Amino acid sequence: MLYLVGLGLGDAKDITVRGLEVVKHCRRVYLEAYTSILTVGKEVLEEFYGRELILADRETVEQEADNMLKDADLCDVAFLVVGDPFGATTHSDLVLRAVKLGIPYRVIHNASIMNAVGCCGLQLYNFGETVSIVFWTDTWKPESFFDKIQKNKKNGMHTLCLLDIKVKEQSLDNLMKGRKVYESPRYMSVNQAAEQLLAIVQNRRLQGEELEITENTLCVGLARVGATDQKIISGTLQQMSTVELGGPLHSIIVAGSLHPLEIDMLKLFAADESSFEDNECHRNT
Repeated sequence: MLYLVGLGLGDAKDITVRGLEVVKHCRRVYLEAYTSILTVGKEVLEEFYGRELILADRETVEQEADNMLKDADLCDVAFLVVGDPFGATTHSDLVLRAVKLGIPYRVIHNASIMNAVGCCGLQLYNFGETVSIVFWTDTWKPESFFDKIQKNKKNGMHTLCLLDIKVKEQSLDNLMKGRKVYESPRYMSVNQAAEQLLAIVQNRRLQGEELEITENTLCVGLARVGATDQKIISGTLQQMSTVELGGPLHSIIVAGSLHPLEIDMLKLFAADESSFEDNECHRNT
């Protein structure tokens, strides 16, 4: 059988009891290593689980899935995922491949950023479509995520923005020349995401577009959710471009309409309480 096991968000001990039992008896255990990260490394996980882990990067999962599934109809194979197993579509593809090969599968769920964001006090059922904000380059600056945030905002919904991760990425030159040389890992920060959003706001304003999101729109920055050193800060989009939340992983929420209880909770994490006296905040309530 193929087991997909969620590891949760923090450290090695966040795996469920059921998940740990699976890890201990599987013949092969793969650790997905590209859609997210834990606050501890592979060696710490191996020591706690008492098992050797096989790192599975994007190339392994997307191009060599059949090798991962080899003999999984005869023995148990585990695929470990930070957060919950179905936080990324790649993992659905792995399940479909297993089913096609006649291999049964079982999912062991865990906490993910999709539900853990409730720690900031915004109510989960008030969230709209989740978006991903990607790193811009000199020649590629997509804005489609901004349109989705605006749509959520217009409907009074909050938007969880998942920030880009670049792990084992090749430069265009190395890719074209077929060289297996990889760039250093990069993780987008709340500051970088806010700067890109502010740039879009300015561009759209120059184009005469009526905006749902401005520099004064209330946002929440989150870092290392689920870890002992997690950080949460609330304030305007402009303020989010200057906050310092430390190491990865970061997320940012663009707030929609706010219930008074949500406002009271966000004030606990305020960069500046005057942000909540702004006219826009009162209109959102």
